[in-house]
Amino acid sequence: MSTTVDFPIHNPVEDILRMDRIPTIWCPGCGIGTSVNSFAYALLSTGIELKKVAIVSGIGCSGRVSGYTKMDSFHVTHGRAIPFATGLKLANPELTVVVYSGDGDLTSIGGNHLIHAARRNMDLLVVCVNNMIYAMTGGQAAATTPGAAISTTTPYGSFEPELNIAHLVDAAGASFVARWTVFHVKMLEKTMKEALSKKGFRFIEVLSPCPTLYGRRNNLADGLAAMKDYKERSKIRNGAPTHETALVQGGEIVVGKFVDRERPDYLTLMRQQLGANYHPLPPQPDENPEAGVAKEDCCSC
Repeated sequence: MSTTVDFPIHNPVEDILRMDRIPTIWCPGCGIGTSVNSFAYALLSTGIELKKVAIVSGIGCSGRVSGYTKMDSFHVTHGRAIPFATGLKLANPELTVVVYSGDGDLTSIGGNHLIHAARRNMDLLVVCVNNMIYAMTGGQAAATTPGAAISTTTPYGSFEPELNIAHLVDAAGASFVARWTVFHVKMLEKTMKEALSKKGFRFIEVLSPCPTLYGRRNNLADGLAAMKDYKERSKIRNGAPTHETALVQGGEIVVGKFVDRERPDYLTLMRQQLGANYHPLPPQPDENPEAGVAKEDCCSC
């Protein structure tokens, strides 16, 4: 019997990705691509119109995600993905705005923006790929690097306590907080779909291996070893208090959906206070001649 396939095989995620840029720049064993695959399936399953989706990324390995998505995408300056995304959402509330970046960009360089976006309950989905190190810039310790871990800047281990991101954004007021590893592909996809369908500040932490810079220094020599480690150490605890979810090297990895609460988002509160006076997009000169010079009267520049 012939096994020849006489029709092109179409992968559904091709509708999300810029296939002309594949393969990616990510190292073998890196989990960022796995997380993007889960995101693509989650986005497709929601039925959200792709032309109304915007992806914003900062700097770093995970910051390259926006360049591989076949949607309006923005690769912005280090640590500034969230304020840029905030501007997009305020200017055009109809957009589904997703921030997709790494732990260094979002929680170290951009930590203050993360806190206040959660406090304001901005209507954003933030996916934070946490590989616990500054991977693209040379393997320096990040705020999320476990205390005993080796990095280029902590050759004898770090003397700082690692940051519990889930607890931070929960305390700041996020409406949705979850964590999975890239081993938990279906759970991650399901959680992303749920978060895409919710309003307010939604935060999903995705633990991902970095075999090149974190793994080889910390006895996790390749991506497969990291996946086995995730499988063995992960414990699903939906609804766990976030102060009990700290990541400690060699300790239990608590995963699941931790926070899901209803709280008015920033735009809703703004509209309640400003009412009819709120205009996200100012009238254009040709639409409202009294607002300024008409287009035909403009200079030739």
